[in-house]
Amino acid sequence: MSRGVSGRLPVIITIVLAIMLTVVPLPEWAEPFRPNWVALTLIYWAMMMPRTWSVGTAWIVGIIVDVAQGTILGQHALALCFIVFFTVRFHLLMRVFPMQQLTATVFALIALYQFILFWVNGVAGIDVPLSSYWGPVITSTLFWPVMMAFLSGIRMRVQHGR
Repeated sequence: MSRGVSGRLPVIITIVLAIMLTVVPLPEWAEPFRPNWVALTLIYWAMMMPRTWSVGTAWIVGIIVDVAQGTILGQHALALCFIVFFTVRFHLLMRVFPMQQLTATVFALIALYQFILFWVNGVAGIDVPLSSYWGPVITSTLFWPVMMAFLSGIRMRVQHGR
């Protein structure tokens, strides 16, 4: 993939779309089951392009998500930095996993992400229903294969200049 702006633009667009999907209003019954679009997108790009999209990107995107959602400043940034760090650390191993094992790994990463959010909210004394923590873990895991196929298609088109 090109190191220029044209090579980075599709990744930036997918991250912006993920942020938009994160803040778009949902019906009250569906809100606890919103997939972690930003986390899934950052996991994919950190796994495929760890030198370009890493912990610094996760921090900036996390701060943007915190501001957009009105949560404690740094909460999502911290959680995203942790999962992206583990993704970058084990990206070579994760890239050769079969889909079932990679999906299980993404489940663990998203569970860690949600645990960090749970911990920060607990320290701050914010009471959030349990379904708001486990719902996104399950839906994100279910959406991972589709998300990976979608982002892989974008990556291949950019690499081959189509």
